[in-house]
Parts: sequence; C-alpha cells; structure tokens
Amino acid sequence: MGEPAGIGGDITLKAWAGHRTNLPCFFIIDDPARLEALARKLGLDVPICVIDGPDEAEAVFAKGLPVLARPLAGVSTPGRPDPRNVGSIRASIENAVCLAKSGRAGAVVTNPIHKESLYGAGFPFPGHTEFLASLAGTDKPVAMMLACPTLRVIPATIHTSLKDAIARLDVETIVTAATVAEAGLKRYFGIAKPKLAVAGLNPHAGEGGAMGAEDIEIVAPAIAALRAKGIDAYGPLPPDTMFSARIRATYDAAICMYHDQAMIPIKTLDMDGAVNVTLGLPFVRTSPDHGTAFDIAGTGRASEASLISALVMAAEMASRAVPVPAE
Repeated sequence: MGEPAGIGGDITLKAWAGHRTNLPCFFIIDDPARLEALARKLGLDVPICVIDGPDEAEAVFAKGLPVLARPLAGVSTPGRPDPRNVGSIRASIENAVCLAKSGRAGAVVTNPIHKESLYGAGFPFPGHTEFLASLAGTDKPVAMMLACPTLRVIPATIHTSLKDAIARLDVETIVTAATVAEAGLKRYFGIAKPKLAVAGLNPHAGEGGAMGAEDIEIVAPAIAALRAKGIDAYGPLPPDTMFSARIRATYDAAICMYHDQAMIPIKTLDMDGAVNVTLGLPFVRTSPDHGTAFDIAGTGRASEASLISALVMAAEMASRAVPVPAE
C-alpha cells in the first residue's frame, strides 16, 4: 500500500494497466474502494479483483489487479495524508511480511511511505528498512542497497543526520554493512566472489590525513578486517571519482559512508529505474527508489518505471535465492 495519499496507488495501477504482460504476477494489499476510485480519476481501465489469499492472484492477474483487502480508516485524498490511515499502512506491511515469511508470497515490494506521518503516530523506526528488520524477527544485521543496471550502492549509515553519521561511523559499522552486502550479492545476484569498492569519508579519501584522519583510522582498518575475512574489498577510494563509468566497471557494489554519498550517484544515473533492496532479511524485499511525491499524486504524471524495476528484481532475486545453511 504505502502512503495512500502518495503515488503508490498511481504507479501500481499504471504498472498493471500498461505492463502486466511483461511483469511477474503480483497482488497489492490495499483498500479496493480507493483503488477503484483512483483508477477512474486517472482514466485507467483496471478491474479490481478482490482475493482472499495469494494463491488466488495468478488466476485473475491477466484480467484484473489482484487486491488483498485492507480497508482504510480515514479519507484517501491525493497529496493530503490522513493520520487515521497509519494503522492500515503499518498493517499492510506486517501482512506482507507475514505472507513472505510463511512462503505464501515470493517477495515483498513496498510502495513509498511518508515517514513524517508515521512519526506523528508514534512510529518508532527511522524508516522501512528498520521496521522490516524488526518484523523479520531476527537479530542479524540488515543493509540497504540501491541498485540499477550500472551501479549498486550500500550506505554504512542510513537514516540519520550527516553530523550523527560521521560520529557513529566506526570499523564495525563498515564491516557489518559490507559483510551483509557480500552475502546478499552471493545469495540473490549470482555473484560468486563479489568485489566491493569502499568509499572514503573525506574529500580525496582524506588526502593522506590532510583532509581528515577518518579514512586512515576507520575506513582503512575496516577494509583490512574485511580482507582478513576473505571478502574482496578495496579502497578507500576518492568519492568524487569512484562513480565514473570506468571505475564502476571494476566493482560489483560500492560501500558508502553515509546516505547521500550513496544516493546522489545512483539517483543521478537512474532516477526512474533504481531499486531499493533490503539485504539480510529472511525474505526478498524491494521498493521503488523514490518517495511519495505528494505534489503529483492522483495526476497520472508519476512514472511507474522504478516500481516495475522493483517487481522484476524481486522476482529475479526470489528465483535465484540460495538457501542459507542451517546454523
């Protein structure tokens, strides 16, 4: 579902209406009445087929959008979040995770949420990634990866201010993010020996300490620790050059030190097609790499490209998944 006042409904309807013959079968957990009203508003011919469970989705997918009903408590107005709907938003995510964990769904693809609305209702998690990790019921670490055909990035620190990200950055944080990333690339992307490029924190990766000591005291030791574990990691690389086409061709994923260091290059390269992937969960989870876009919600102007990429990548990851050995 995502935030009902955002573009999640728009792009879901557009994905089914324009691309269903080339997409894996999917269903949405949402309010059928809101989707029917939104389809009419957008002028889309999308029959809504209410299903009782995931096993019914494939039989109806060719003729209509399968919907597992989750009624909203409040009004659904594009661009205007209603705090009464927070419970339904949370419940839709919880339901999706439950279905994936039980094996009744192959993967979870989440539409964008509006964090400010959730925070106002007491949501205790910084974002989707942390909420999903809690729902997974595992104490194992997770990592957020953004992926497109020409780049994969994993930020070591995620949803926090730049000041706090730098303060929290340490060897263990970098090693954990890179270790989860390497395991995910092996398990879901068929890369037998992932090569990880590790970004420096400071300009020019610190210029030998002249522009900050963190790359010498934190980043380099983290890389050494990764290599000692048998992980093919190298760096720290100057962040201003490591995302050029020539250098991108030398690694499978980039480990970045903070949120925007990862987000800026991938969104510049592929704003519409990039996909958010949570690695380290006991199920596949992807998401479009954009927000709720309240300003264009309900107008039909939102691009469904990133959702389509997220659906396709989720299906590919699920089909390639290598079972985790029992501990």
